[in-house]
Amino acid sequence: MILRNEDLDSQRCRPEFAPAMLEDLRWLGIDWVEGPDRGGPCGPYVQSERREFYLHAWNTLRDRGMIYPCTCSRKDVVQAAGAPNDSDDEPLYPGTCRPTTCVEGAKASGVTGPAGANWRFRVPDGEEICFTDLHLGPQRFVAGRDFGDFIVWRRDDVPAYQLAVVVDDAAMRITEVVRGADLLKSTARQILLFRALGLAVPDYYHCDLVRDDAGVRLAKRHDSLSIRKLRDSGWTPEQVRQEIPRPA
Repeated sequence: MILRNEDLDSQRCRPEFAPAMLEDLRWLGIDWVEGPDRGGPCGPYVQSERREFYLHAWNTLRDRGMIYPCTCSRKDVVQAAGAPNDSDDEPLYPGTCRPTTCVEGAKASGVTGPAGANWRFRVPDGEEICFTDLHLGPQRFVAGRDFGDFIVWRRDDVPAYQLAVVVDDAAMRITEVVRGADLLKSTARQILLFRALGLAVPDYYHCDLVRDDAGVRLAKRHDSLSIRKLRDSGWTPEQVRQEIPRPA
């Protein structure tokens, strides 16, 4: 098992979060072979220290004509006609800035770096992305219908989640990714990136989400209970792992 600190969002990731994460995971009974505190052959294991890897991937995608710069904000996309704003993290892009050819857009004006624009991956419209999830079985998404051109590099010069995890999973030789079922659509996007970069696609296991009594998934954005809060309230690691009711 590899522990990777995904800290690219500087507004959400404060320095004190990293040691707290290590402490909480150890308390929970989770151990890892490689990570920020242990090193390993595929380091560094902190995303903010891996910029050169992401830039190499960005250059590869640009040179292959697979990305283009976009000036639309998230608000623009959400408000565009026909752009649904559902539970997905990235609303369907209406193609406002999509060039006639991707090579034309990527190399326009002698662009040599990603800063200053949202760089989007041009999805192959109508192509089916199929994979067999190790928990949920066969999955099928259609590019251009279930999701549109997605961001791989943000205008504030930060690589986006989709690109960063693909690059890191490949570089760290990840063979199996286990994560929540809310990321199934992201998996389809990432498979396209793996293929575009000529990288091996890992296996995926998407877990059922942990929800509260109202059926809402536990998430930081909803100020849900964290492992630290459960620990401080008297739960044992065994109770958290087994999801048994809180003691009276």
